[in-house]
Amino acid sequence: MEMDAEEFERLVVDELDLLPDDMVDGLENVVFVVEDAAEDGEELFGLYEGFALTERGQYGMGELPDRIIVYREPHLAECDDEEQLREEIHTTLVHEIAHFFGIDDEQLHELGWA
Repeated sequence: MEMDAEEFERLVVDELDLLPDDMVDGLENVVFVVEDAAEDGEELFGLYEGFALTERGQYGMGELPDRIIVYREPHLAECDDEEQLREEIHTTLVHEIAHFFGIDDEQLHELGWA
């Protein structure tokens, strides 16, 4: 599947807007970024960079924002059409947001988020 970066980013924003409030409430000091692929060549769909809420001590002014990165090229390589792409983007967003909240993969499945 092919899609330019701008259109892919629009899909990411659309899918982010569709996430339930209970999933995105409490996201503070987090930026969402779209990149083509992981710099180290690893085939990742997404990455959370930061400290999960469960690992933070005192949190105040001056910290750089955590980042949730969605990688375009692996998504496009995996998907055959836009519907499948939207589903994969949704799954990636849920997965990476969960890491922000300190939720691991096992808990994601228990909650029905993955």
